[in-house]
Amino acid sequence: MTEADTDSRPMARTPTPTLLPLSRMPDATDKGGSDRLTLIDTFVRIVNAGSLSAAAEQLGATQPTVSRRLQALERAVGVRLIQRSTHGMQLTEDGRRCYDRAEELIASWQAFDSEVRGAGQQPVGTLRVVVAHAFGQQRFVAPLATYMKRYPGMRVEWLLHDHMPDFVADGVDCAIRVGEVADESVVAIKLGDVPRIIVAAPELLPDGYAPEHPSELAGLPWLALRTFYRDEIALNHTATGETVRVPFQARMSTDSLYALRSAALLGLGIAVASTWVFEEDLREGRLRQLAPQWRASALPLSLVYPASRLQPRRLRAFIDTMREELGTWLGAPSS
Repeated sequence: MTEADTDSRPMARTPTPTLLPLSRMPDATDKGGSDRLTLIDTFVRIVNAGSLSAAAEQLGATQPTVSRRLQALERAVGVRLIQRSTHGMQLTEDGRRCYDRAEELIASWQAFDSEVRGAGQQPVGTLRVVVAHAFGQQRFVAPLATYMKRYPGMRVEWLLHDHMPDFVADGVDCAIRVGEVADESVVAIKLGDVPRIIVAAPELLPDGYAPEHPSELAGLPWLALRTFYRDEIALNHTATGETVRVPFQARMSTDSLYALRSAALLGLGIAVASTWVFEEDLREGRLRQLAPQWRASALPLSLVYPASRLQPRRLRAFIDTMREELGTWLGAPSS
């Protein structure tokens, strides 16, 4: 995000008395004056990020610039907002009151700006997205490319993490998550379900026989994907809905989908994972599907963002593109 970009990540708070009028500051520290909204946005970023340097990184500014903006805002309101010392930074009592109002003010400005500019305007700026490692390295790059070609004014920071981000502290707009989302403080838009199948290398199968029923799997070596299963897995019959639980002791466990695939290809054990990971290996005969009428429960795929945050145009456009692209792939409705 550039210094001029005030499209921040607002959080709606309980209204408090008005902080200051929206006018230009004649005594701003930056040459030529500085918009008070920029100073307010910088203050909110400092609090959310936890330090001047972290806020500067999010804003694409220097630390001295961020410090000058904070000082200019404090002069404008006539109170000390943040107490700074060698031990760190802490909001003053006035700062806590002003912080709530500042976030509301930024949110209101964004809503006003969106209405005035009109929904048809192309989004511009930077979008920060956190994506699960394996999916973000391969399967989701094509939908991302569709978004970037459709909106050439957008830049994207594509961050690969398997954990839920701290949206405020990390300056993240949204995340694409595989698996259940239990956090009630976020909005989770379901994009579809990711089916999971059971596979093994041909060399692992005695006399080339591929088991047809889960009961035949317990005697074979297993690989575990620790993020979803470790020592037992429930398999469901695709036609009858019958469920069978298969216990096992994993020869190898990993939190990497690609490491699981590599171990399966080397014949180390049975693997259960998203169908798309094994598609090419199944076509080429490097892996075989076991008990094809049985599947592990499909994993929900969701696009997640903070419940208290307005949706900037860049985020709304990204959500719409992902629902369209991934909904088609997963067989889910795109609207």
